Amino acid sequence: MPQTISHHSALIYTMVVVSAADGGMSDAELETIGGIVTKFPIFDDFDAERLVDTAEECGTIMAADGGFQAVLGLIAQAIPDKLKETAYTVAVDVATADNKLGQEELRVLELLRHALGLDRLYAGAIERAARARHMTL
Repeated sequence: MPQTISHHSALIYTMVVVSAADGGMSDAELETIGGIVTKFPIFDDFDAERLVDTAEECGTIMAADGGFQAVLGLIAQAIPDKLKETAYTVAVDVATADNKLGQEELRVLELLRHALGLDRLYAGAIERAARARHMTL
């Protein structure tokens, strides 16, 4: 297991953890992850060709005993304070990508919020913004 990861990897791990929470990664979630990596300014200096390799690294760590906790620890260690809200935002965007937010994803979001030390009010605002973005009539 890596001792530390880049902030890019940590953001990708965050998205992978949420996407895999319900036991699978939907096409909508994968598309959202790809879109975030190609459109968010924080990834401007990231080689998008590394996305799949980085996601697979996360999966490998998660598959080991205690892997989920290890990934949360790596994320918490690698995300600077300045990017904590960004990390939670990408997590919520992936969780809401397929319009199915199950208990597993909600629990992972809660654990991420705690691992990042993100204030509940900030998290609620991020969640509300995601809800507004995905609203339909």
